[in-house]
Amino acid sequence: MEARGATSRDFAGVPAWVLGAVPLALIAAAIGLFALLGGPGLGERTGPPVEELAVERTVLRPGEIELTIRNDGPDAVEIAQVTVNEAFVPFEAEVNEVGRLATTTLTIPYPWIDGEAYGVGIFTSTGGTAEHEIPVAVETPSADLDFYGLMALLGIYVGVIPVSLGMLWLPFVRRIGAEWLQALIAFTVGLLAFLAVDAGLEGLEIAEAGPGAFGGTALVYLGALLAYLALAGVDAGLSRRRERISRASGAAAGPYLAVLVAIGIGLHNFGEGVAIGSSYAVGALALGTFLVVGFAIHNTTEGLAIVAPLASSRPALRRLVGLGLIAGAPVILGAWIGAAAFNPSAAAFLFGIGVGAIAQVIVQLAPVMRDAGGRLLHPKAVGGLLAGIAVIYLTGLLVAG
Repeated sequence: MEARGATSRDFAGVPAWVLGAVPLALIAAAIGLFALLGGPGLGERTGPPVEELAVERTVLRPGEIELTIRNDGPDAVEIAQVTVNEAFVPFEAEVNEVGRLATTTLTIPYPWIDGEAYGVGIFTSTGGTAEHEIPVAVETPSADLDFYGLMALLGIYVGVIPVSLGMLWLPFVRRIGAEWLQALIAFTVGLLAFLAVDAGLEGLEIAEAGPGAFGGTALVYLGALLAYLALAGVDAGLSRRRERISRASGAAAGPYLAVLVAIGIGLHNFGEGVAIGSSYAVGALALGTFLVVGFAIHNTTEGLAIVAPLASSRPALRRLVGLGLIAGAPVILGAWIGAAAFNPSAAAFLFGIGVGAIAQVIVQLAPVMRDAGGRLLHPKAVGGLLAGIAVIYLTGLLVAG
């Protein structure tokens, strides 16, 4: 105790920020000196270079294949040869030697045939290889005004309209009793839980196919953690204000929970839009009537989840419209990004954000499920959970693939 008191007195006149900055400055100086001296004692690394290439984007134009390549390994890579369906082909590289985490664009003149599958092989100067599959060759749409209009229309069809139609269940929600309302909240939680799992699996699949240098699958978990903590912090900051408003006006927490549900669903739908847009860009999404109808049925249940917490309130029409846009409109933005500037690492991170946001919404909704005895998993709640999972799963089968 005496030693600690003496130390405190020794630095009593030094500002706290200086005490915090000194160790950082010493660490930076040590790292700089180590780099300046060339890593003394480590010697030269032996063995072959570690070469890893990842294809981030494929663009198909008539008679031409364009690939965006990222160096996913620790060493610089020089691209020497390219094959298409095991036949060597000429190519032009934006940059022949690609440094760590850098990208280059390969332009390959090749008379590809619409609807056919192609395998592209990329060979480095040291003999390393990277394989990339084009399952279905379809010309990449140009990012013009008509293209963005089509993506916006698709987002309205599969996002805004279905969610808004699902919110028409509000009068029904107001008429049911308290016990059935708890079951309906449980239905919402089951639906959200399935959406979170679906978004997580989708994000992990995208991350595994993309470059691992930026974190790979860890980006999904990082996005989920950051979103959960951020929303938890915002909720803690707003809790006192929400309590004051409730005491003053007698309003319940329903509108607040409805906003949280809409945000969680909106983030999930943003990821859904990214998947739709990227699939459309590579020709893997047929914009048929059946698919649009399938998305409509699937997303209508999300509208019911939004209005479930509003049973005891009388929201204005503009508030309902706002909730519908929060939940459904992100499909449009996601479709634009997915089709025009898809990046697997960013997409994985965004899917993770959707997972974390939905998890925080579930935490907020869970207490509302409790019955008069304080039980969370009472029979009606369990039935609601199972019904929510079943409905969102079965309607999801209409849009699978």
